[in-house]
Amino acid sequence: MQTQSNYTGIDISKAFFDVAVMESGSIRYHHFNNDQAGFSALFAILPESSHVVMEASGPYYLRLACYLHAKGIAVSVVNPLVIRRFCQMRMSRAKTDKKDAGMIAQYAKMEKPALWQPPQEHVIALQQMEALVAGLQKEYTAISNQLESFLSTGMMDKKVKTLMENELIHKQNLIDRLTGEMEELAKKHYSRMLTDLESIPGIGRKTAMLLIVVSGGFSRFDDYRKLSSYIGICPRIFESGSSVKGKARICKMGMSRIRALLYVCAWSARRCNKACRELYERLLAKGKAKKLALIAVANKLLKQAFAIATKQNTYNENYCKNICF
Repeated sequence: MQTQSNYTGIDISKAFFDVAVMESGSIRYHHFNNDQAGFSALFAILPESSHVVMEASGPYYLRLACYLHAKGIAVSVVNPLVIRRFCQMRMSRAKTDKKDAGMIAQYAKMEKPALWQPPQEHVIALQQMEALVAGLQKEYTAISNQLESFLSTGMMDKKVKTLMENELIHKQNLIDRLTGEMEELAKKHYSRMLTDLESIPGIGRKTAMLLIVVSGGFSRFDDYRKLSSYIGICPRIFESGSSVKGKARICKMGMSRIRALLYVCAWSARRCNKACRELYERLLAKGKAKKLALIAVANKLLKQAFAIATKQNTYNENYCKNICF
């Protein structure tokens, strides 16, 4: 990781961003518009050997992060939850954009976060299409449920029924079209990886493609556990001393759609995937609940997927222990 002497924290929103430049033990504050002119003004006041740190605030950080990276500035992008917990640890009570920028600069100086690399264009395209498909599926489900509710009354207006049915057809066509385009784009850039992932018993084309999307082709994470934490399928233990024995649950701080797909895949993997079947049976023999065992299987599938994608192997149950840690 590159070492920088001057840290700058940025709190960014849609219209503007606040900057806290830490230099020689003091902090200077600035306020700029979130546009090209603001980017140029920020670049002009940054000291040498700057390390700029900002939160991953929706899509608003991306243009500025790419601009600074192209100018040769070291950039780090951190999870907003990390900064929130850092502020709580410091017992910070104020909540303003200026204060947040200063806290980000202090976090950067203490933790020296890893440097950020801009995503490739096809990765952004896949992520945006996946987000659009997820939104369309939610809308489809909402309209479908509403249609069923209206029909159950026995008094549904024919015109309303036709409009809703046409809207469902339109949304399904959009979903199918986008899914097809995602598959073609994934095949173009990750053909080998898709084939390797689909060789894992229990993982199908949709899950393999979504794993590639959320992991940036398995390039965003250098360890399986980080990917598991990002998706939100890692266990969270709640115990303290001899009196607090809370239930172990998964940490649902990641992406719900891929979690749901992995859980569905676990049902198949517990029968046809040797390592997953052995894990499932071993946990049941210890008296663990079936749901907990299935979550463990989903985690095992993710572990296998990470190993196979990063090592460019296909699944082979006879060498499962070698390729899946």
